[in-house]
Amino acid sequence: MNDYTNTIEVKTTANKAYNALSHQISLWWSEMFEGSSAQTGDIFTIRFGADVYKTMRVKEATPDTKMIWYVEDSLIALPELKNQKEWIGTTIVWEIEQMGENTKIKVSHLGLHPDIECYDICSNGWVQFLGSLKLFLETGKGTPYRE
Repeated sequence: MNDYTNTIEVKTTANKAYNALSHQISLWWSEMFEGSSAQTGDIFTIRFGADVYKTMRVKEATPDTKMIWYVEDSLIALPELKNQKEWIGTTIVWEIEQMGENTKIKVSHLGLHPDIECYDICSNGWVQFLGSLKLFLETGKGTPYRE
């Protein structure tokens, strides 16, 4: 399967990129953040209003290079989706690489591929929030989901 993958290049350090993924998710993805995302075993939930949430467990947290999240629970309660729990059991892998003054951030969402119902909605969501992550890292101000 062709799992969703996207790479952005950001004018920042690998350490700041890692920190955004481990400690600052509410500043670029969703302000509706509960839990902890800093180290292996931590569990966190992000919400997008009352009808969409994702609960993830940190499977790997390797400072400045890699972060892996396993989706334990999820609901995307949109009327156009028959299967609103497609994210459950998927894995999100973040790979961070310092390249001179820039940092390459690659996200791979294993299990999010064109054959699943939410692919278009979810891949567009990733594009939106990767843009917010880049903006946050370069300007200090992202565009996370706000209630």
